[in-house]
Amino acid sequence: MDKRKSLLLLFDRPKEPLFVNKGDEQAHFALPDSYLTDRYKGQGPTITNRFGDMASEKIPVKELPPPNLEGITDLERDENFSLFLPKHRRCATRLINLLLGCKDVDELLSCCAYLRDRTNPYLFNYGLSVAILHRPDTKNLDLPSYIHTFPDKFCDSKIFGRAREEARIVPEGAKTPIEMPMDYTASDLEEEHRIAYFREDLGLNLHHWHWHLVYPFNGPREIVAKNRRGELFYYMHQQLIARYNFERLCNKLKRTTRLNNWRVPIPEAYFPKLDSLVASRTWAARPANLTPQDVNRPVNEVLLDLDDMDRWRDRIYEAIQSGTYINDQGQRLPLTEFEGIDVLGNIIEASILTPNSSYYGDFHNMGHVLFSYVHDPDHRHLEQVGVMGDPAVDARDPIFYRWHAYIDDIFQDFKGSLPRYSEDKLNYPGITVTKIEVQTPNAPKNVLNTFWQQSDLNLTRGMDFQPRGAVFVRFTHLQNANFTYTITVNNNGNNRMGTCRIFMAPKFDERGNPWLFRDQRLMFIEMDRFSVNLKQGQNTITRNSTESSLTIPFERTFRDVDTNRPTGGDALDRFNFCGCGWPQHLLLPKGSVDGFQCQLFAMISNYADDRVEQNIEGICNDGDTFCGIKDRLYPDRRSMGYPFDRAPRPGVDTLQQFLTPNMRVQDVVLQFNNRTIRPKTRN
Repeated sequence: MDKRKSLLLLFDRPKEPLFVNKGDEQAHFALPDSYLTDRYKGQGPTITNRFGDMASEKIPVKELPPPNLEGITDLERDENFSLFLPKHRRCATRLINLLLGCKDVDELLSCCAYLRDRTNPYLFNYGLSVAILHRPDTKNLDLPSYIHTFPDKFCDSKIFGRAREEARIVPEGAKTPIEMPMDYTASDLEEEHRIAYFREDLGLNLHHWHWHLVYPFNGPREIVAKNRRGELFYYMHQQLIARYNFERLCNKLKRTTRLNNWRVPIPEAYFPKLDSLVASRTWAARPANLTPQDVNRPVNEVLLDLDDMDRWRDRIYEAIQSGTYINDQGQRLPLTEFEGIDVLGNIIEASILTPNSSYYGDFHNMGHVLFSYVHDPDHRHLEQVGVMGDPAVDARDPIFYRWHAYIDDIFQDFKGSLPRYSEDKLNYPGITVTKIEVQTPNAPKNVLNTFWQQSDLNLTRGMDFQPRGAVFVRFTHLQNANFTYTITVNNNGNNRMGTCRIFMAPKFDERGNPWLFRDQRLMFIEMDRFSVNLKQGQNTITRNSTESSLTIPFERTFRDVDTNRPTGGDALDRFNFCGCGWPQHLLLPKGSVDGFQCQLFAMISNYADDRVEQNIEGICNDGDTFCGIKDRLYPDRRSMGYPFDRAPRPGVDTLQQFLTPNMRVQDVVLQFNNRTIRPKTRN
């Protein structure tokens, strides 16, 4: 086996010792005796005979001097891991630095083989994932989906008892998928549960986790300091809030209320019903009306006063209002029109790129910590972190959206201070969009269809200490029928290029009234963005919804990297992917049975003002709207969210008043069909 690909087997069954055969191919890591943990020291020959004889392949591990574990093993193996906790961040940074410092793949494999059974499994998975994504000799490897390694972070805890029975007792040909109910965290008595299908969607949470792998806020500077990283933190989360509010309106709920006061009770309860199989603890529940308090948890090295949050917030607002920020040298520097949002994103999150961490603090991350310990702020009950403390599961909680609605409100305050886009900054002289329509097969024009679909997920790679063999869980998720955009554009000049930008927003607010544009612009969700060649005269642009620059296909979100892998050639090139991107099955909001009224917006902007000169041939660029392009510049020179990212120019109160000739709006209907498509019967 290629040594690089053998690294991926380190993710298999994270609590089983490394000497237990890995993967469906039953590969055996031939470990030096000195690499065995104290529990198995001196048993090398016995282990080799027991497991090596059953292996289809042996992977030799070079014996090297043990790596320095200082600062890595401070996190116990049975603890939950939280990227938001300073202690855990420090452990992760130390681990990532160690793995990035290995001189070649052989040394990396040897180092990981020693570390794996001595390190917290969640921490090890995170550190190795970040290292693989950023090392030049491994960055083209396909990381297995996080859900295959830690299904407990995504699936109803009740299914694992049945899964063990299926694995241990039921013969291979007689196994059936274990169906996971949609409504396992609450009932319809809880109003917020109407949109649990969105918050608890497996693909959405996998996207959020993978985004933080690609854009870690802590670690070596060379992997954190990506192009426009702070701005992308702002935009990805702004769009997530817009989509969430879109779903709320589809379900007759008002937009989420920003959480801007951390001294009052939180009315929303959340009971995640998740067991941590690694930590052997359930994720803590949050009953209704708990009030945040100062967090004093020395065991986690967290001492957070509510006054800290006030102080950091006020300093951030002062920077926005003055248009300047203070760096760590005490100098005042401008928050400029185009780069200011990037600086502000790094300040608010706060990543290691923040220009002054001692002054602006750790506002966003400590907000997550504050809410994730609201159930046990002083550790008197020995409870672990709640779901708001983990980017793999925090988007399940209604408080995530309330907190990020407030974070976005701060960003919008800054955006409101910038010059408005004049008509000259929006128009593309000589270009007129005369028509836009969408067509779904077997549906009227401008009607988009959504429905429920069931899919199967193989849990075997995350089922420690169980017999191998397929164990499937069946889950229900939102899905949409594929559709095609048709856009008619007149070009009154010479042949030229443009960028087609497609957005969608609800047509009416929660009261059923037409929007003021200042509010509707924040509801527009980006659907696609792509370049077009425009010949003289009339042009007809067609684009399939599956080509969206926002999304990655369903199979890429959930797939097992060893399943149906092509052997080579173009098919293998297409199979390889970066893994970061919005899930295709959530491209459209749910809509409603009666038909939810929306407005579809298309714009052709001047490519000369949009283009970024770089070579991306052979580089995965699926899902680049939220994820950028790996190791390249963000593929659009405009401000993210253009043209809706700034307050409207004077005299613009409605969407129609905002339009210039190179824009067009079409009313469309989101039609939800309350039916469920089941997967084909397994052989």
